[in-house]
Amino acid sequence: MQIAFHIGANCTDDDRLLKSILKNADVLNDHDIKAPGPGKYRRLIRETIQNLNGADPALNTRQILLDAILDDEAPRRLVMANSNFICIPNRVFDHGVFYEQAVFKVRGLQQIFPEDKISLFMGIRNPATFLPVAFANSKADTFETFMQGMRLRDIRWSEVITRIQQTAPEATLTVWCNEDTPLIWADLIRTICGLSATTKITGGFDLLASIMAPEGMNRFLNYMRAHPPQTVQQKQRIISAFLDKYAIEDKIEDTVDVPGLDDAMLQELTQIYEQDVHLISQTPKVRFMAV
Repeated sequence: MQIAFHIGANCTDDDRLLKSILKNADVLNDHDIKAPGPGKYRRLIRETIQNLNGADPALNTRQILLDAILDDEAPRRLVMANSNFICIPNRVFDHGVFYEQAVFKVRGLQQIFPEDKISLFMGIRNPATFLPVAFANSKADTFETFMQGMRLRDIRWSEVITRIQQTAPEATLTVWCNEDTPLIWADLIRTICGLSATTKITGGFDLLASIMAPEGMNRFLNYMRAHPPQTVQQKQRIISAFLDKYAIEDKIEDTVDVPGLDDAMLQELTQIYEQDVHLISQTPKVRFMAV
């Protein structure tokens, strides 16, 4: 079975991608794909990995889990998502390491689904905006406690990705920037679900509708109907143009109020992130979804 798992990261799409995927149950069913509700698997998989704690599972563990998740169905592809799969926000920097638990969690996923073709999907985010939101969602009393000794300038998504690749060399890994999601939302839905680029889906503009003024959204949809884009690049240019004019400011701009994160540091973190994104885009065996 193909198992596609959107593993995060924290503070990226806030489950909106999963909600858009779930709107396509009929389309997925037509293609022998199942995307169960998160209540079917999130706790079950988390507790199974934690209880195993690195040990080999019993021989029937996989089948027991699949029977519970799929109600005894056997689709060609199973789609799951959990932005907290690697860890909850207050554990992002456990022991001063960025996503230290990634190795443990991904290895656990492989152990319980050893016979399946696993595809991992992960959105990443500029630390300049990721850190304030993750800290706000954590239980840490102070930003220093949240960081656990990790230096701001040492945060690299590429290192997390390398550890995941080393842990699961047979799994395919797809990565994108959270900042680009309004432009690639429909592509993400199709890619995670394993659908072709021409498959008609529902919810391809869900994220756009949440960050664009209603007047602008109506004009955008009317324009798309009157002038259907011929290429992905053309569609992205149209989305960008309407966002420039009609984006809701407080929906796309993050308020930063964290000690130590002044304008100079935010700019430096952004520069480091841009260099890191370029490195990721060149990483062998990583499918990087760029605009």
